[in-house]
Amino acid sequence: MVEAGPVRIGMVNFINTAALYEVWKESVRRDDWRVVEAAPAELNRMLRRGELDLGFVSSFEYAESPDRYRLLSGLSISATGPVGSVFLFSHLPPGELEGQGLVLSGQSKTSNGLIKVILEDFYQVRPCYRPPGAGDDACPARLAIGDQALRLRRAGGFPHVLDLGEVWQRQTGLPFVFAVWAAREDFCRERPGQLAAMHRELVRCARQGRERLPEISRMVAPRVPMPESDCLEYLQGIALDLGPERIAGLELFYRHLIRRGEASPQALPIKIEPLASDP
Repeated sequence: MVEAGPVRIGMVNFINTAALYEVWKESVRRDDWRVVEAAPAELNRMLRRGELDLGFVSSFEYAESPDRYRLLSGLSISATGPVGSVFLFSHLPPGELEGQGLVLSGQSKTSNGLIKVILEDFYQVRPCYRPPGAGDDACPARLAIGDQALRLRRAGGFPHVLDLGEVWQRQTGLPFVFAVWAAREDFCRERPGQLAAMHRELVRCARQGRERLPEISRMVAPRVPMPESDCLEYLQGIALDLGPERIAGLELFYRHLIRRGEASPQALPIKIEPLASDP
């Protein structure tokens, strides 16, 4: 049973959410809504344990437990082509990573699942996947996401850098959805009014943020740090909507995961909560 306390909202703490989140912080004033910032993997765990009611989580999280969630229509973190912050960094060409050590991300199950699909299904190689930790430098390849990926890209040092969003789009012709807004089923059933109000605010913030990207880029670029122009280009490449083509890309990813035994067959068809009109 969901208690009638503050609504607990999970927000990704990377700058890829800045277009939405900066507008939210400026304009949403609700004492009964509480935001928790964390990396996607931590938000996944919190939502699964019932410590959040809804949040920006890895699209992989829904695929693992579709009975627990509904996705909010019109909202995602996705890209058609290069995403600019989900990279394979490697000292070897991707096609030569058979049996080689590859350090996965500790921050996103979606990116970990995507790199396995890309290397095993598209490049026909199977590296030795390792969790992040001691000995990372001994592995010739690593996966990095978010602000860490932006910093590694700027630092250089890896002769082979693969943008996972770009590879996916080239191979499938579809966008890739890295993160979704998911709400717990019990919250949807028991507090539909709160869900609808928050859904409308999130869509509004995403829309207004897209209209203010130059200003928002100036605000958040120092966090990496990176030049404002590079930050603007990066944010322009990130989509925050969830239209039909993005849903098709998400469904294809889920089919890959289901075939690999890494997702529930009940992940398809995807349950999507429509945007309610204003009361």
